[in-house]
Amino acid sequence: MDEFPVENTRTLLHFIDGSLAFAGHYLHEDTHPIHTHSFVEIAVVMGGSGAQRSLAGRQVLNVGDVLLLRPGVWHGYEDCRALDLYNCCFSPELLRNELAWTREDPQLGHLLWTGPYAEQRRGILTGHLSGDAFAACLTHLEALHDLRGAPVATHRGDLVGRLTLFLSGLARALVAVSPGAAHHAVLEAMRMMEERPAYQWTLTELAAGLHVAPGYLVRLFKGATGLPPMAYLSRHRVELAATRLLHTDQPISRIGESVGWPDQNYFARRFKSHYGLSASTYRARFTKSVKT
Repeated sequence: MDEFPVENTRTLLHFIDGSLAFAGHYLHEDTHPIHTHSFVEIAVVMGGSGAQRSLAGRQVLNVGDVLLLRPGVWHGYEDCRALDLYNCCFSPELLRNELAWTREDPQLGHLLWTGPYAEQRRGILTGHLSGDAFAACLTHLEALHDLRGAPVATHRGDLVGRLTLFLSGLARALVAVSPGAAHHAVLEAMRMMEERPAYQWTLTELAAGLHVAPGYLVRLFKGATGLPPMAYLSRHRVELAATRLLHTDQPISRIGESVGWPDQNYFARRFKSHYGLSASTYRARFTKSVKT
């Protein structure tokens, strides 16, 4: 099995050595325990059999199945018999920088930004590849794998280019009908809320800043993301909170306040609703040290 630029801290997987993206095979037998990760993970089933266990329940896996998980999502595998996964993982840094434009692309925007949150998916998007789409995505995964040992300082463009080709092919295959380009007000609303998650946003103020009626903004937002604006903000806040629980020793009360939920009871309800675990249990389960 290949060596990957990933380190385990109990059941948290995170990049080491400044890595941005990689692809490679994982072969699972029996059970791979519940874990979470600090990067975007896309797993393509290449062979064998098994099932994924996550907050969404148990999903039997077949060759060609695809799992996309946003950072902070927990999952594991069970009943594995030579379950061969081709994993592609990349850092949130790429989404915020080189891949920020994908938010404005109808298919890539759905794949990476809105689809994993819509329809109560809780950060997990699933699909299936077959035929030419499967072969094309495999070609790009193998090219990305070949760059695994290349230094980021001199091969950043290669990594981003190969990753983009893989994501584009995946989006075309999984987002069968293009939902159409998101309205500029939706894109701007996303940026505004994500840049200031601790701000106490209201629908009225958000709509006023975009010079649209609140009801019209809700319709636009739901058409593009499947969620109203405030629900989208909640998804962003809870993902930020999970990252801070995993990677800082800040008190949980401070983390809730920093993502826009100073009411600790409300923060607790929102976090557990999304991840199925309390914030303290999530931190205790997936990190070494706990400070509440």
